[in-house]
Amino acid sequence: MSSSLATQAPEATPVLTTRQRSQAELVLRRFLRHKLAVGSLVLFLLIVLFAFVGPLVWKYDYAYIDGPSFSPPSAEYPLGTDQAGHDLLGQSMRGTQQSLKISLLVALIATTFGALWGAVAAFYRSWADGVLMRIADVVLTLPSIAIAVTLSVNLQGGASWWGLALVLSFLAWAGISRVVRGVVLSLREQEFVEAAKAMGASDLRIIVRHLLPNALGSIIVAATVTIATTILAETALSFIGFGVQRPDTSLGLLINDAKLSVQDQPWLFYFPGLFIILIALTVNFIGDGLRDAFDPRQTLVRR
Repeated sequence: MSSSLATQAPEATPVLTTRQRSQAELVLRRFLRHKLAVGSLVLFLLIVLFAFVGPLVWKYDYAYIDGPSFSPPSAEYPLGTDQAGHDLLGQSMRGTQQSLKISLLVALIATTFGALWGAVAAFYRSWADGVLMRIADVVLTLPSIAIAVTLSVNLQGGASWWGLALVLSFLAWAGISRVVRGVVLSLREQEFVEAAKAMGASDLRIIVRHLLPNALGSIIVAATVTIATTILAETALSFIGFGVQRPDTSLGLLINDAKLSVQDQPWLFYFPGLFIILIALTVNFIGDGLRDAFDPRQTLVRR
């Protein structure tokens, strides 16, 4: 019996293992702790569905004009109708869609160009930094509304949403380049940049593959802020008659059309205004959450 016990194999000791989380997983976990940002993201996605999927399922499109004039909200017309008989729900879907398309395109163009501009200026320093940043300073000093009005008039009278997006992109990239330059100025002194240079990496590769990815947190935050400010800028231009034009529509144009009816038909003014407020607020809160997620030093752990 003792020999059988001696020959029995000892039980294996369990080994505890841990899985290393990727950077993307850490960012996602920190973002999910930001309850306000998560709630804003859900609401923003619902607004996107309202704008792009809603017109496919709603019975009245934005060009519908056979409704009664100035009908208040009802079961048939949930947001009411305007003087021409347009269904305001269909108009709001189209207006939100156009405003989102403009703001998202501006964020894409201005953020991409501004990030590259600021990264190149910070990487080369010396005269290149001076020239590039002085150009950005000139753009920042331009009177935005006046320049936007002038350029939008020359681009098909402001009737083209993509033309308006190009105008607003021209006015938005300079501020983003300033933000990215400040981040890259500190990153270029890090050891990984020196290591990349020692391994023979080209300047373009260092900027695109090393500096910009490490500045991604600031770039994403700048993009979300650009979306919010573009929504407000488009609203301002359409309100004064130099944004999107009929027969198309946008949230700013809907508010402009309703400015004389705000006392008697308030639904024409307040419903489009509510969508503008919701988009601006949700995007700003999403930007706050992304800032905290990419830079955990900003806040303590949220519960």
